[in-house]
Amino acid sequence: MSQAIIAHIQQVNARRDLAEKMGLMQTIHQLQSWQCERLLATHSDLAAQERYQKAMAFFVDELYGPKDFSQRDADIARVIPKLARVLPAKAMDALDDALALNALSFDLDMQMSQALNGAEITRDSYARAYREVGRREDREHQIEIIAHLGQQLADVVNIRGIGMLISLARRPAKLAGLLTLHEFLERGFNAFKALGDVHSFIDPVITRERELMHALLAPSLHIEKDNPLPDV
Repeated sequence: MSQAIIAHIQQVNARRDLAEKMGLMQTIHQLQSWQCERLLATHSDLAAQERYQKAMAFFVDELYGPKDFSQRDADIARVIPKLARVLPAKAMDALDDALALNALSFDLDMQMSQALNGAEITRDSYARAYREVGRREDREHQIEIIAHLGQQLADVVNIRGIGMLISLARRPAKLAGLLTLHEFLERGFNAFKALGDVHSFIDPVITRERELMHALLAPSLHIEKDNPLPDV
């Protein structure tokens, strides 16, 4: 597990370095911001409900958005052997899912940014770039990771004493220069603790994202008439 997590971090770092050399980072950040707005629009009914707001914010801010994750990833790479000894297996699985999702999403975003070719990001230009990139299997896998991550986090919050463990770790993490990593873990825990029934949140998200993906990649799609993306 530790090696897989480090591999995800190395993949993102390598792709980020390449994107910097290619001058794509500004477009990637704009794309990530647009996608966050799209997610909030697609799932506006969930985002409007107080019990789901922390979970929605966690997905948007910690997994999809243009936030710089380099410090968090450096923290993880530095202490991963210790984390594996301290955290429950399900927590390590959730961390692996989060970093796998981050790595795959960045790779897709980088190719999307190339396909946009300098165009303003709108629902139509996004749909065209999405179809040009294709990669249906990777898109499906991206959604599967989200579903699995949601279930892993739901299991983690039910582990006896995990909340206390995370709370007590805050000061040592700060002293060790690991506050960014700790805050990521703490936000994930708090977000899914507030959900109660995780399936009431995850299931509609997964269903809608899968339907949207299939609609965007349908051979018969006429973008100007049938674009399934919301106005952002």
